Amino acid sequence: MSEIPLFSERLNRRVFLGASALGAAALAVSGCTTTDVTPAPPVVAAPPEPALGDTATMYTARTDEGFQLPAIPVAKLDPKYVRQIVADPTGEKPGTIVVDVSEHFLYLVRDGGKAIRYGVSLGKAGFGWTGSAVIQARKKWPVWTPPPEMIKRRPELAKFKDGMPPGPQSPLGARALYLFRDGKDTMYRLHGTPEWDSIGKNASSGCVRFMNQDIIDLYSRVNGPAPVFVRPNLSAAGKIMAVSSRTAEPIDAGVPKDAEFLK
Repeated sequence: MSEIPLFSERLNRRVFLGASALGAAALAVSGCTTTDVTPAPPVVAAPPEPALGDTATMYTARTDEGFQLPAIPVAKLDPKYVRQIVADPTGEKPGTIVVDVSEHFLYLVRDGGKAIRYGVSLGKAGFGWTGSAVIQARKKWPVWTPPPEMIKRRPELAKFKDGMPPGPQSPLGARALYLFRDGKDTMYRLHGTPEWDSIGKNASSGCVRFMNQDIIDLYSRVNGPAPVFVRPNLSAAGKIMAVSSRTAEPIDAGVPKDAEFLK
């Protein structure tokens, strides 16, 4: 009888030690479980669209790729043709380019329901066009080579049949973005022009002209193939009407061999 309390004490101690061991094991398992869980990576927000800066800064004189670009006399510009961020009126996905022929605006659609709007010059009478294409090549300060049909119409351009060196007076300006359809060159371009006062007018041979400072900006934002829609206006009817209508003449003899092709 005297050994019963001792036995009970030993039994209680074993139960305590066993329970402690189980608790330690549970803690060990729990510890492995929590340390093996990889936390979800933080969500990184897309960088905000950079501010464009004030008008004078955007159109100031500058040196670009070794060429001297004169300032645009902004006091003579219609303010609506100044490069600016606006609410996107196109409804297209980011990265899409839409030309509104009726207003002489080009929109580069951005995230967040915004777009960058540029003033442009379009085709003069008999050289208008609408349709869709894709930017698949680009070139900084391209050599301008007038096509044979242009030289035939304007014989004084024959001196440039082998190419006009690039520079601020080149008809292609500081940059050219080449439009393709179904993998073939359409001969249409988005390009710069020294004739800043033609912006907002119908003055080109069918291509879309920019002030040089604006085409430099657009070029910097187009890093891959980008869809382009040229529409008579931005209404629903205008979107339906924007079928391919090739009435412009080529502005150059083709995409230069040293152009950058976008993939």
